[in-house]
Amino acid sequence: MSQNETVSSPESLLKQINTDLPLPPVEKWNPAFCGDIDMRIAQDGRWFYQGGEIKRPAMVKMFSRILWKEGDQYFLKTPVEKVGIQVDDAPFQVISVERLNQEPITLRFTTATGDVIDAGEEHPIRVETDPLTGEPSPYLMIRHGMEGRIQRAVFYQLAEWAEAIETASGIEWVVSSQSKWFSLGVEAGS
Repeated sequence: MSQNETVSSPESLLKQINTDLPLPPVEKWNPAFCGDIDMRIAQDGRWFYQGGEIKRPAMVKMFSRILWKEGDQYFLKTPVEKVGIQVDDAPFQVISVERLNQEPITLRFTTATGDVIDAGEEHPIRVETDPLTGEPSPYLMIRHGMEGRIQRAVFYQLAEWAEAIETASGIEWVVSSQSKWFSLGVEAGS
């Protein structure tokens, strides 16, 4: 689909959003689709526009606030326009975790764009394991059906906190947050 003339640049979107306020109500906005723009979020969380990396953290944060997902497609959405972008894996990168020793224990995550998420029923942790390499790919639900990829160092921290549970398949490693249990993987029995 061709790009609409009203979508001139990332700067035109930046002018419509104030990043100092709470998250905008993108779920309530229903603008017309204006076409795709040459913007991509790489697997490592870097944002690119027309092949060049967007290096201004404020701009990346602003875009992350108006990100929207429908099916398998991602969009930047404002009250007046919606444009398609490409996302290689997950649009967010989870860069830190802390364990709050309250009742119930809560795992609090932070993304590279400043989102703070407590894992729980609305924000589950899931781990996909590559069937060929056995490598885990951990994710956390952030918002509106969009996930954040949990960085390796954060996953190692979760593994340190994990508890072992014996199952028919082997030892399952789990963590708890807000009284919900999340599997980090199963170690097959011998």
